[in-house]
Amino acid sequence: MNSAYHRDVAYPTGLGNSTSRQLCGMAPMLVIPVGSTEQHGPHLPLDTDTRIAVAVASATVEVLSDGDWMVAPAISYGASGEHEGFPGTVSIGSTALELLLVEYGRSASGWASKLVFVNGHGGNVSALAAAVALLRYEGRDAGWVPCTAANADAHAGHTETSVLLHISPGDVWSDELAPGNTAPLAELMPRMRSGGVAAVSERGVLGDPTTATAVEGERIFAEMVEGCVGRIGRWQPDRNGMLT
Repeated sequence: MNSAYHRDVAYPTGLGNSTSRQLCGMAPMLVIPVGSTEQHGPHLPLDTDTRIAVAVASATVEVLSDGDWMVAPAISYGASGEHEGFPGTVSIGSTALELLLVEYGRSASGWASKLVFVNGHGGNVSALAAAVALLRYEGRDAGWVPCTAANADAHAGHTETSVLLHISPGDVWSDELAPGNTAPLAELMPRMRSGGVAAVSERGVLGDPTTATAVEGERIFAEMVEGCVGRIGRWQPDRNGMLT
């Protein structure tokens, strides 16, 4: 056996910039951000969901100091079919995402002791639920958590714009802020099922980003992190693997 793999090295907190030698003999607990690449109106970047998931995952690991937690590189493509029709959207669909997550979990479980997927996009939920339920059925210690906050609007509105103003203010096109469709999501769903977001909002916005502020974004972000920390700390997965 290569002795170079058994020297004492600093424990890493990020998987992407770690070496195999650093992980040798360890059994880290892995936090995996899951996002999307999809339109977020004319004012937010396409990787908004991924940025939020990465930021929440990283802040969560900073708080979870009672263990060997690591943040993995993000899975940045998801199930975003409802945003087709807007330039920049890249959706791999629920079936492909589910398979990706299952194979990811099977592989990573060979050296990681626990897996937590941190989800930043609502369209990924069905794939996450199916994939993590299967991983758990196969005996792998996996779970997933959502990046959620109370009273959040649906898409590229007050909530997401506020969070981006907090974590990535230079990438918010403030001169493009304008209200989108602010009707309750339940009212919009029948038309969205047949025509996607474009059927209910020409701008691709569901909510009102003009009310967003960095201060509000800091509060919402802290709520997201606190929620993830609490769910992971309790480690009580439901039948679909979501930590409650």
